[in-house]
Amino acid sequence: MSDATPSGFSLPIQTVAAGGINAWLVEDHAVPVVSIAWSWPGGAALDPPGQEGAAAFAAAMLLEGAGTLPATEFADALRDTAIGLSFGADRDSFEGGFRCLTQALPEAIRLARLAMRSPRFDADALTRVRARGVAAARRALETPRGQAARAFWAAAYPDHPAGRSVSGTPESLAAMPAEALPAVLARQLRQDGLLVAVAGDITAAELTSWLGQLFADLPPGAPPAPARLPAFRDFGTKVIEVASPQSSVIFGQDGLAARDPDWEAAQVVLRILAGGGFASRLMHAVRETRGLAYGIGAGLDLVFGEGVIIGSVATENARVAETMKVTRDEWARMAKDGPTEAERADALAYLTGSMPLQFTDSRRIADTLLALRRNDRPLDWLANRPARLAALDQARLAAVARRLLRPEALAAVVAGQPQGL
Repeated sequence: MSDATPSGFSLPIQTVAAGGINAWLVEDHAVPVVSIAWSWPGGAALDPPGQEGAAAFAAAMLLEGAGTLPATEFADALRDTAIGLSFGADRDSFEGGFRCLTQALPEAIRLARLAMRSPRFDADALTRVRARGVAAARRALETPRGQAARAFWAAAYPDHPAGRSVSGTPESLAAMPAEALPAVLARQLRQDGLLVAVAGDITAAELTSWLGQLFADLPPGAPPAPARLPAFRDFGTKVIEVASPQSSVIFGQDGLAARDPDWEAAQVVLRILAGGGFASRLMHAVRETRGLAYGIGAGLDLVFGEGVIIGSVATENARVAETMKVTRDEWARMAKDGPTEAERADALAYLTGSMPLQFTDSRRIADTLLALRRNDRPLDWLANRPARLAALDQARLAAVARRLLRPEALAAVVAGQPQGL
């Protein structure tokens, strides 16, 4: 998620503390809706070896009944009050959140707290969620893209949880012991390490009261710290044979950490090179000039606070080699010369002009606030963003492009039957 804001646009962020919990709040009383998002560090990174997908499985079970309410009654309680409650696990985090009408906030707090503190893990729900997860894992591996993505992460981080599947494999989910799921929540849902973001029709005083209730009775301490992310492994080009008329390619390299002073400049460089849709250099060179693929793009992904540049393209087997050569050539050209002044101006105009679209509702605002907190941004990050972007001249972007882009280290996984590789 981007953490930018356009000139003349800012969010009045407040900090609210209650019961040892600190939350960021943006009040917006235009419509009677409240959104709350929260997360802990950990997620799939804490899945034991052989139990890949345990955190995602446990997160799904939090919506399958709690307290005295079995799954159907719990779902009815959410639906009857129009509460959108969700839980999920990512590579490095475990998250929860809800959106509701202001008048339903007490019920949303009650049900979210009940889910976190008293999940049921009924046998029929376990069977249903397990079957759904196994089917989804199998579907993901049926496509060339799914196989390429899984192999890319495994090759880039072969000895770290970042290289494993977040949602699990058919084998790990089928063999997952039921007792592994309460263990996930016991180590994950703790008092410390919790980040909270709130937006919508709620005041700071009201939030102070509700915070303590929502997260009451969490065990003390923090989730276990995951292993430090190692350096990205430059594994070259890896081919996975898949019977298909097209090949799917996942490509990438190491990026910059969120804390790096060149983070925003790197975002601008990557937008010009690979993230600007039809305005990007890769799209122009691969699709418009040569007709090699329908689309191609890449961006900066954050994993454990570290950056990974990851991109994708799909094309006919006979065109894979040429597509990758053009991609590497554009990678090298940007690394050598940086963007033009016109490209710089266009990219900055887009980044500063499009941001209101990310703040059109309370859910998006809460999610953005949570992303800012996870990236350890200060409260004035959004307000100062326009000035920071304006200071990125062509020379600075060219220097960052030279530092960031390493065409010789651009790794790729190709799933299909590529010719000439």
